[in-house]
Amino acid sequence: MAEHVDTTEPIAGPVTDAGPGYRVPITVGLVVVAALAAVTGWLGYRDRQSHTAEEQRSLYVQVARQAAVNLTSISHDEADADIQRILDSATGTFRDDFEKRSGPFVEIVKRTQSASHGTVAEAGLESEADGEARVLVAVSVKTTTSISPQQDPRRWRMRISVEQVGEGVKVSNVEFVP
Repeated sequence: MAEHVDTTEPIAGPVTDAGPGYRVPITVGLVVVAALAAVTGWLGYRDRQSHTAEEQRSLYVQVARQAAVNLTSISHDEADADIQRILDSATGTFRDDFEKRSGPFVEIVKRTQSASHGTVAEAGLESEADGEARVLVAVSVKTTTSISPQQDPRRWRMRISVEQVGEGVKVSNVEFVP
């Protein structure tokens, strides 16, 4: 019988992996990609926040503009509906006070057959914080009455405070600015 002799020789020295030369660049590349992804995500998040804040500011100004038109456009023919439109867009003590005073006001408007039409010349956000804002609005109001059918337009400036109420924005205060 033939005897089997092991002819393989042991490898001299330690076995080296060809991979260590690639590990560092791959690790650095993955770290760079992760960092870029994080920065891109953060910038996208900040951009979305900025866009949302701008939309909110625009909504505040839009609501204040409409409130100024509503407050300055009242006709003896539709006084009750005009007042209701103002009340529907108001909140808090402003709404309560306006509602209390609206009865005598409607009587005067109807008795004098008054009609006023307001237009907004300009509006801008004065301040904003925590779901509330103050908007400056410049309006021009043309008024006619049975006694004085032709009057020059009057120009007023208002500071209209608005606030987030549920899903909407409502008027919480109106001041006339000299």
